[in-house]
Amino acid sequence: MMSSSLTSIACKTRDHADGWGLLALRLFVAQEFVQAGWMKLSAGLTAPEWFAGLDFPPLLAWLGPDLNWAAAGFGEVALGLALALGLAGRLAALGLLFITWVAVYTVHFDLGWAGWNQIDTDDGLGFKVPLMLALMLLAILLQGAGRLSLDAWLGTRWVRRGHDRHPAIQTHP
Repeated sequence: MMSSSLTSIACKTRDHADGWGLLALRLFVAQEFVQAGWMKLSAGLTAPEWFAGLDFPPLLAWLGPDLNWAAAGFGEVALGLALALGLAGRLAALGLLFITWVAVYTVHFDLGWAGWNQIDTDDGLGFKVPLMLALMLLAILLQGAGRLSLDAWLGTRWVRRGHDRHPAIQTHP
């Protein structure tokens, strides 16, 4: 009897707590990107000198520094807000993973692979913080935005509407 009541409590706790961890993760990661993007956009659409001197990945290098600056700023803000709301959460996480990869490629790889656990040293920037953000984004990409998201809310509305329009086929009399 004791075991079944503990199981019941555990199930009820899990049901009530489900989604809160992903919500906290989404909100933390989102505010980091929105803040970074807003700093870029509030500085103007012309890339600062330090940014203009960076070596971008081959395809992005064709865009030039000003377009890369603006795209990074708008992308961080738009995808960060989408992630916070849990709207197209997996797509937002994927887009932010790409922005993070570009940031590591261009800015945070001063120390090479030795910088995986470094933030800022006299020798240059490591990629510990971008790595942590990337791992958080990977969790969201793989798990989805969670129960407390617009994705979940829209999904349940979509499913309910779909069932109303297409009643289930009965397989037994």
